[in-house]
Amino acid sequence: MSGRPGWDAIEGALGQLYAGVEPRRWRAEDPWASGGAEPLDAVFAYARGGPAPHWHYVSLGMSELYEKEWDNAAESGWGFEFTFRLARREGELRAPHWPVTFLQNLARYVFQSGKRFEPGHTIKSSGSIAAELPDSQIHAVGFVVDAELGAVQGPFGRVEFRQMVGLTMTEYRAALGGKLLGLLGGLSEQLPLYVTDMDRHTLIPEPKPQASWPRWGGGLRGRG
Repeated sequence: MSGRPGWDAIEGALGQLYAGVEPRRWRAEDPWASGGAEPLDAVFAYARGGPAPHWHYVSLGMSELYEKEWDNAAESGWGFEFTFRLARREGELRAPHWPVTFLQNLARYVFQSGKRFEPGHTIKSSGSIAAELPDSQIHAVGFVVDAELGAVQGPFGRVEFRQMVGLTMTEYRAALGGKLLGLLGGLSEQLPLYVTDMDRHTLIPEPKPQASWPRWGGGLRGRG
């Protein structure tokens, strides 16, 4: 029996989607389990063609990979793994590294705060989500269930694949109050598989401020 059955279950699900495709792999150099700063044990990135060429990143480490340690038998670890689909530029042969850093940062937030990201949740950054792309308008992300991976029933419980979707600040504001899934549903034709294009502009207009009654200074005087 493998010493990492949870890991093998995730790789099995990826193998069904990407049969014969070898991903780019990153392994944690400073693992959390050893007192380090990287909660994710690994991140894989697969090259993908249509309907929009992109890199499909998948995390390993939010769920239990090696043995059952959590009390909840129905879920493995936090109950999910991250995914992210980044638009692939023409001629780009290697998946960029910056999404790995971003995924590690989000995982660190979950591990330290105890707050998990659910479908429909959003989170914003202080600027571009990619430090190396400071001019990008993608300053936030929302979370949906990955349409192709869905969930897997692993040896330590269920693992759902939760995809990050890049948002502009206009889209982020429109998504607040539980409106993300409805917003993205309306943009699905413009964002196939919810691929994040770091070069794109906002897809919705800034909401107009609501009209309000004017405030009058002083009392009203009639003409006598």
